[in-house]
Amino acid sequence: MDDDAPLDPRAGLAIVAAQQRRVRESSVDDRILFGVWGLAWLVGYGVQWWTATTSPTRTATGRGGLVFAAVAVAALVVTLLHVARATHGVAGTSRQVGMMYGWAWSVGFVGQGLIVAGVVRAGADAVVIAIVANGVACLVVGLLYMAGGALWQELSMYLIGAWMIVTAAAASLVDMPGGYLVMSLAGGGGMLVAAGLAALRRRRA
Repeated sequence: MDDDAPLDPRAGLAIVAAQQRRVRESSVDDRILFGVWGLAWLVGYGVQWWTATTSPTRTATGRGGLVFAAVAVAALVVTLLHVARATHGVAGTSRQVGMMYGWAWSVGFVGQGLIVAGVVRAGADAVVIAIVANGVACLVVGLLYMAGGALWQELSMYLIGAWMIVTAAAASLVDMPGGYLVMSLAGGGGMLVAAGLAALRRRRA
């Protein structure tokens, strides 16, 4: 082909469309993040509430804790993989920001686990341990959502992060096992609603 020949308009439009698809595919999808964590909270806290209703301490039993841990780890893995995929092939500052954001999730939850272990070692009762474990975990998730919303200029992501923190604060003020139910319905349900609204917004776009 002659290098000086004018570009076919159809070929130019195809190039533009391909670049637009790449940008969309390389961005963090709030539908995925809202969806996986919404399910994790709805199921995990729902099971904890159900097991706590028959517990003498009014807190989740070992089975409830294991279920919640399993769904939380699954949601964390999906989050890390999605962020890694969204930033794959992106060079420079954007790639570094994505990697740092992904690692922040792991560091945050390791810190949360160690704080809970410290509270247990200090001799706190079951109710205090439950409130601290739930509150710190939700604070980590909420703040990381808000940070992600600021990084990628996703207002919905920022707002749902704030909603998580408010929900966790409200649940901490409710007598157990009611706090688990607040986390499940208001927290998990709110994130699933946000995932649905995000899907509708993207479909219209």
